[in-house]
Amino acid sequence: MPRKRRVVLPGYPHHILHRGHNRQAVFKEEEDYLKYLADVKELKHSFGVDVYAWCLLPEEVHLLINPGPDEGALGSFMKSLAARMTRHRNRREERRGTLWESRYRSSPVQPSWLLACDRYLEQLPVRLGRARSVEWYPWSSYSERMQRGGKPILDLDPDYLALADDELHRRIIYERYAQQTPKASETALIHDAVERNQLTGDPGFTDEVEALTGHRVSNRGRGRPRRRRD
Repeated sequence: MPRKRRVVLPGYPHHILHRGHNRQAVFKEEEDYLKYLADVKELKHSFGVDVYAWCLLPEEVHLLINPGPDEGALGSFMKSLAARMTRHRNRREERRGTLWESRYRSSPVQPSWLLACDRYLEQLPVRLGRARSVEWYPWSSYSERMQRGGKPILDLDPDYLALADDELHRRIIYERYAQQTPKASETALIHDAVERNQLTGDPGFTDEVEALTGHRVSNRGRGRPRRRRD
């Protein structure tokens, strides 16, 4: 059976999932996490992509990326990131072979779902039992979003910017939002969409994407995530 065509939408955010080969650990030491984030910071400028959120887990990476107007930027960015980490691990461990699954997974995201996806990525360590709360996990974008240290990588997405007119109030509102437990249907939609290379968004997003691409696409989404601003 032929592989399903990956949909890339220039100018739209994409939720990316890239796992280690056979679910092996990609990050074993603090040095590995720091190396990957340094590469993200450098390469996002090289390829002109925006990074709206991220979460690094030992065996997989989640990124929320806007590739900008160049359709090929997303693939080039991910290919370079993966190659650099593979070389880093191979040199250190005197090993050969692949580190990653051959294909990363990608889900184009409807802009009105950006805030829900930010929260999904930053809550992953809590849902998986890796941290007690979002602020206790060092390898997600949450600490930078709250300006609690680290080198700046994060680009603030339009949904986040719309929370308030100034950054202090945005952070206060988002902190409350990130502490809330989303509906199970919202979490399942975002999870399943990226696992299946489908769309993340409302049912009407399918029509929008089909009009843009001229191709039939799938969207598992049912309804818009509820945003709480207080």
